Amino acid sequence: MKKLIALVLALVLCLSLAACGGNSAAPTAAPKTDAPAADATEAPAAAAANVKVGFIFLHDENSTYDLNFMNAAKEACANLGLSEDQYVFRTNIPEGQECYNAAAELVDDGCNIIFADSFGHEDYMIQAAMEFPEVQFCHATGTKAHTQGLDNFHNAFASIYEGRYLAGVAAGMKLNEMIEAGAFTAEEAKMGYVGAFTYAEVISGYTSFYLGAKSVCPSVTMDVTFTGSWYDETAEKEGANKLIAGGAKLVSQHADSMGAPTACETAGVPNVSYNGSTLSACPNTFIVSSRINWAPYYELAISAVMNGEAIPADYTGTIATGSVVLTDVNEQAAAAGTADKIAEVKAALENGSLQVFDTATFTVDGAAVDSFMADVDTDPDYTPDTEAVENGAVMESKFRSAPYFDLKIDGINLMDTAF
Repeated sequence: MKKLIALVLALVLCLSLAACGGNSAAPTAAPKTDAPAADATEAPAAAAANVKVGFIFLHDENSTYDLNFMNAAKEACANLGLSEDQYVFRTNIPEGQECYNAAAELVDDGCNIIFADSFGHEDYMIQAAMEFPEVQFCHATGTKAHTQGLDNFHNAFASIYEGRYLAGVAAGMKLNEMIEAGAFTAEEAKMGYVGAFTYAEVISGYTSFYLGAKSVCPSVTMDVTFTGSWYDETAEKEGANKLIAGGAKLVSQHADSMGAPTACETAGVPNVSYNGSTLSACPNTFIVSSRINWAPYYELAISAVMNGEAIPADYTGTIATGSVVLTDVNEQAAAAGTADKIAEVKAALENGSLQVFDTATFTVDGAAVDSFMADVDTDPDYTPDTEAVENGAVMESKFRSAPYFDLKIDGINLMDTAF
């Protein structure tokens, strides 16, 4: 019956959503938080035995990105004592109306809370949240919950730029080792990076990785190529090979297949992967990987439904919450002392003595950056209207959970920006 109602009202909802999924109530923006607000309106409690959780994934377990979410979902459900029949996976759900359809089907299946894992799912999750106010909808990597004003729609992300910075430190140490061994000169220390799209999420990621490498290898430069897809093994492999042919001595990525890591293994080029270890397939070139651990957020949100508590509209996980993690360093490929150096830098990030986007460490078009107006309110005109530089650093994740750092800093060469 719920699905039937959903289909009947879909046309009406489409008019209200438009391109930005707008809410006619024009809600006031709420501050981003990494913990539930003490005075938040409580949601109806659901006994653990009556909780059912739905998960919507862009791809399947062959995508390192989606597999990371899947593993976290299973871990969180197990930790909360949910049986296997209390959670449902929907895989290979495109960033289109299929997402709304999957959400409506999960509601029909009796799910109290539904998660989606890809940026392009957001408008369709909002559509479902508006249609089914009794169900909680949580969307990873999105930007609109803090302005949408729906009690049952939520965004979540993590300070993964800190993890990428640490991975960059490992990359810089490897470059230094190769320079000292005479493999190339300091001036030839170039990295490559395979990105999916030119979104702020990707820009924030490759910039933080570069700044981490630059902190230990000051002469490093980096070429970035884009595939126009989150998951395209052929394009990612071709991108890595193009970077290597262009002189990249080490390659990293923000794309979801094994294309880039396996290209590096074949070419004998060191690789820093993402979303999990590629050691089994790339034992000679894999150095380390950073990833978001989604289990803490899943547990928080599902527990809130169980206990009748509110879920934060905009949640940011951190290193401290266990939401940003690195794999073990592959000592066979990494430079000596890498694990110790990562631990040292991690401690500085945790105590606040180090800021990833410290404006003293980069320039834009040769000039220092003392102001950066970020678009964090997701208004219809995408107006950059929030000053994000504080105390000499761009404060990523402070004004919303999803990344908004999109400066094109010196030292990074964008090979193509069609996507």
